[in-house]
Amino acid sequence: MKEDGVSTSMHVCDGCCCGRVEKGHNEVPVDKLKQIWKDKSLNNHVKLVISNCLGHCSMHNVTLIKIDNSRKWIGKLSKQEHYDALVEWACDISKKNEKTEIPNTLVPHLFLPSEI
Repeated sequence: MKEDGVSTSMHVCDGCCCGRVEKGHNEVPVDKLKQIWKDKSLNNHVKLVISNCLGHCSMHNVTLIKIDNSRKWIGKLSKQEHYDALVEWACDISKKNEKTEIPNTLVPHLFLPSEI
């Protein structure tokens, strides 16, 4: 567990490409995510980090999920339902106080950085 007591974090890229509509990518709903995390006190269980470029720009709209020592990369998040699924997953962690599986909606978006 980390110093702040939270061992799970979600890093949402808002860097040079992700969320940049002028580059043809869908917007990343940063303000909405921050508000939901605040309203539901999710940072007590899943720390939300709005990050600069995480790399892997070809996968645009990238999110990195860190659970203890594991990392899950999710890319090509283009619909509101993708971000809703991230929130759903964080809420599950918050309610059950245990690790849960990533929602099925996001499974096709998982990638390994070494394979791109």
